[in-house]
Amino acid sequence: MKFYQSIRKLWQQPKQNLGDLWQKRLVEWRKEASTVKLERPTRLDRARSLGYRSKEGIIVFRQKIPRGGKKKQVFGRRGRRPKRYGQKLVLDKSYQQVAEERVAKKHPNLEVLNSYYVAKDGKYAWYEVITVDWAHPSIRKDKKLKWTVNHSGRVFRGLTSSGKKSRGLRHKGKGAEKLRPSRKANTKRRNL
Repeated sequence: MKFYQSIRKLWQQPKQNLGDLWQKRLVEWRKEASTVKLERPTRLDRARSLGYRSKEGIIVFRQKIPRGGKKKQVFGRRGRRPKRYGQKLVLDKSYQQVAEERVAKKHPNLEVLNSYYVAKDGKYAWYEVITVDWAHPSIRKDKKLKWTVNHSGRVFRGLTSSGKKSRGLRHKGKGAEKLRPSRKANTKRRNL
């Protein structure tokens, strides 16, 4: 079996395959800060398939996102309280997209290339975000990555893979007529 295939197989069931190492990792990661810069990616096979290369100008971060809590509490109300009053769900963005945005906000000089899932427990979810320093000479010379120079703020415009997924842009044709160019633009067009 090839090297990357064996890594991929391990990560299909990490709790069973990695055993005690998995538990120790999660205990360490819980104590760490929300955004941690890494020397090398935890899932090398996934990172490579999403554009990671071991070269200057490409940096990987592990982002910790608190899970749950999509039900917003409403305080200071009296009198009649409908049962569903506090449930205001914000389901447009996935945890992965939120993780990418937080890394981009913390490091505005870097451009987010892509991200992938690493782990989750009852309290947190962890994602590793691959970023590119578009001003670095090695990136400007690279034929595959120099396009990032002219594409700033991809994350905030929903242009990463997880952003496109949450916008519904993985579907074309019948059933996806109202998704392009965006849901907002489509509603405006129909309601003028």
